Amino acid sequence: MTRMPEPSRNLPIPAEEAMMPAKSHILPWPLKKPDPRLNMPLLSAVTAYIEDQGGGQGLFPTAIEGFNIVRSFQSMMPMRNIYRPSLCVVLEGAKELQFGDEHLNYRTMECLVVSVGVPATGRIVEASAATPYVGVMVDFDVATVREVLEQLDTPPAQSDATGPCAFVAKVDQPLADCILRLVRLLATPKAIPILAPSIVREICYWLLNGPHGGEICKLACPESNIERVVRAVSVLHTNFADTLRVDQLADVARMSPSSFHQHFKALTSMTPLQFQKQLRLLEARRLMVTQAANVAEAAYKVGYESASQFSREYSRTFGVAPKQDALNQQRLHTVYASRTVRSA
Repeated sequence: MTRMPEPSRNLPIPAEEAMMPAKSHILPWPLKKPDPRLNMPLLSAVTAYIEDQGGGQGLFPTAIEGFNIVRSFQSMMPMRNIYRPSLCVVLEGAKELQFGDEHLNYRTMECLVVSVGVPATGRIVEASAATPYVGVMVDFDVATVREVLEQLDTPPAQSDATGPCAFVAKVDQPLADCILRLVRLLATPKAIPILAPSIVREICYWLLNGPHGGEICKLACPESNIERVVRAVSVLHTNFADTLRVDQLADVARMSPSSFHQHFKALTSMTPLQFQKQLRLLEARRLMVTQAANVAEAAYKVGYESASQFSREYSRTFGVAPKQDALNQQRLHTVYASRTVRSA
């Protein structure tokens, strides 16, 4: 048996813990333990891939675009990031996610489904050297979901209400089988461009036919309230550095300003202004961490006219001054996010 390395005791701890709310709505974890018949084959295959990539902990990219693996030997402090539309499956350990006022927990053989690209805070809450956190992430796009939806004889029922853009569900056998086939496909690089898209389509099929299929369906159905709001979200992601008014975004969504604001808040748990501010600050952090931009350069590039205002809002959001946070994040990036795929 491969001996797990001792977790580093010198990793910098982001100061975002202070930003977590004292009270939040926490969805209860199910009392039923995960079925080991689902967990063990998939966990073994993922662990074998990690060891083939040099072992250790952190983010492990794969040769399949949009398919990544994470392993950690320790609980992590809250980390703010932009969560893309994706399926995040926990194979071992536990994690929590907060976006706006929503607070979701998910653990072994549960999955987080994110339907809209949203700024959020993730945290690994259960991990150790003996029992590390292990998770996989599969990105998906609306076009693929829509293609699968159009081929269904009976689309899933959906409500008219706009709900949060993320939810937690249990991983069943068909979904686990799809993930396992993706992992095994990594051993045959030439087959990836041919077979991986079909497996991702199958994942979309099982999600649409699962208990939360109606929520996925609302994302892909043309002219649904969610689909309309997503258009405006896309504009925010593309033009976050510009000055955008709510009525402009409402026009993109083909809604009245009041209706748009209501549905946007229901979907993202943030106002459009809060959402845009999060995008700006996260992009500024990325520029300082990965491109060595200084504080003023980062501020102006993301749309701030005042570096001092940027520093105040950055410190308020992340709990630490921009320069110090960038140094902390650079160390974390070196440990957790700088790995490249090793070819066979």
